[in-house]
Amino acid sequence: MALFQDNIQRKPVAVIILNWNGVKLLREFLPSVVKNTNGDIADVIVADNGSSDDSLQVLEREFPDVLVLPLDKNYGYAEGYNRAIKATHYEYTILLNSDVEVTPHWVEPMLEYCSTHRTVAACQPKILAYTDKTQFEYAGAAGGFIDRMGYPYCRGRIFATVEHDRGQYDTDMGIFWASGAGLFVRTEVYLKAGGLDRLFFAHMEEIDLCWRIHLLGYDIRYIHTSVIYHLGGGSLPAGNPRKTYLNFRNNLLLLYKNLPRRDRSRTLFVRRLYDTLAFFMFLAKLDFANARAVLQAHNDFRTMRKNYNPDATPITRNLLREHPGARCNIVIDYYLRHRRTF
Repeated sequence: MALFQDNIQRKPVAVIILNWNGVKLLREFLPSVVKNTNGDIADVIVADNGSSDDSLQVLEREFPDVLVLPLDKNYGYAEGYNRAIKATHYEYTILLNSDVEVTPHWVEPMLEYCSTHRTVAACQPKILAYTDKTQFEYAGAAGGFIDRMGYPYCRGRIFATVEHDRGQYDTDMGIFWASGAGLFVRTEVYLKAGGLDRLFFAHMEEIDLCWRIHLLGYDIRYIHTSVIYHLGGGSLPAGNPRKTYLNFRNNLLLLYKNLPRRDRSRTLFVRRLYDTLAFFMFLAKLDFANARAVLQAHNDFRTMRKNYNPDATPITRNLLREHPGARCNIVIDYYLRHRRTF
């Protein structure tokens, strides 16, 4: 372990892994990152969020080539990354989850593409499941999209249906959002867009960031020749009421922050109708905890939106109309038309 120093000679890319009391994950996943990250073009940095376990001691003993940036306390996911990225000042940054295994030459394709396409500010690799490497991983798969009502989905994953990787998405393409499990981004644009929104706490903060990157005039890309394996789902499994709450609340905040004023009220009104339907579906299943989570999400959204003033810098573009893939309605396509693939 070596402490990060501001006067080091920086390589083009910083691979930043945010850690909080994650000794088990460091031992399981960090060796692949060290082994498969080209040291000529990238530094591997662990930003430690004030861990109280022996993370720092393990890094010092077992990972001498990894740079460590100790933060004074646990700032959470979004603010932890914001502080780490402001402190490190690399041209490009990869936000890499601590539960990700990477493959050889995973950085080079993304660096090469962004270096030769100046309008592209961010990209993501192909993300497969660590527990079944033939299957796409829920949080990102082969690139993220959003429908006209603001529901996120992926090439390779729509709602709970996750596809197996048969090479069907082995083509690079423009996407709406890149997964925070392995987000490659121009540091300057990340900071200009305001970084990750700390008020989101968890879930959809990378979609919010990518939306703002698009509004700055940049593109985001999926690069299929870069491959990583994500464990995922460890903190909040599917069906957990806390996860339901965060997804519903943050989705409303996402729309409120990033839609033009002329479209904001109408879209949020329709979303409330969809969410009301979801509420009654939970009730019909006697799932009262998730039904309460939907109600709480809407109550807290009404309070939290006071923290934002989207009209201070008027937004003129409605990306839900402009962006390919945003014009569909995946609720109707999935539940009524039984469409299960991208």
